[in-house]
Amino acid sequence: FISSYASFHFVSGAVEVSVRSPVACWFSAMLYCFGGSVLSSLMLAEPPVAFLAKGTSVLLASSVWYLVFYCPQDIFYRCFAFLPLRLLVAGMKEVTRTWKITAGIAHADGHFKDAWLVMVAVGWARGAGGGLISNFEQLVRGVWKPETNELLEMSYPVKVTLIGAVLFTLQHIQYLPIARHNLVFLYTVFLVVSKVTMMLTRSATSPFAPFEAALGHMFFGLQMTPCKVKGEGAISSNDCSVCDWFSSEHSDGVKKKRAKKTE
Repeated sequence: FISSYASFHFVSGAVEVSVRSPVACWFSAMLYCFGGSVLSSLMLAEPPVAFLAKGTSVLLASSVWYLVFYCPQDIFYRCFAFLPLRLLVAGMKEVTRTWKITAGIAHADGHFKDAWLVMVAVGWARGAGGGLISNFEQLVRGVWKPETNELLEMSYPVKVTLIGAVLFTLQHIQYLPIARHNLVFLYTVFLVVSKVTMMLTRSATSPFAPFEAALGHMFFGLQMTPCKVKGEGAISSNDCSVCDWFSSEHSDGVKKKRAKKTE
């Protein structure tokens, strides 16, 4: 809860909403925290409010939410902004991500026996539901940003959760020759090490970026090297499209000049 709300504290407009409408802030925070349960319940035709039946979890989440947003002088938030504590809490969050994925797969298998696509989808939703329903959570805060849809541009947690859902589903249907506890250990270690490394290096680059670029170029014809501006790193996809447009215009102009010279 602490890690989720610490991340939610940085979400655009979250602090303003906490001052303007505490009810909307609380509801948005619950979606951010229990989004996996809500989304997986909707996918399996179960009540999306089932998470409210876990009174202890909801009360604990609500207590942490209150302390994060309304503690005097932000003392609670500042304590957990201390780097060692942040690393510890972030590592614990990645451990719970593994539990959520495996629980979602087992839950889906109880409804649809050996339906591996359903198990992947529900495991993915349970582990990364807060990100997948981020657009609905934004609407609760009065924000509408369709360009932030996770399916258009997946964040690292959503990507790594999808990979975990595929791996644990393959292991569950016995297509992956590895014991479940070994896979849980290896996957969790990878999550924790990756998260801690990204936090220490302050890097937002996904560890899967080289593989994504290679596979995208191989199967979908995507460019492997993004265009860059002098003095800057890689820029956004919109900027890349502008660069591509300028380069195409330049090449067209060169071709026209050569044609005139030939004439």
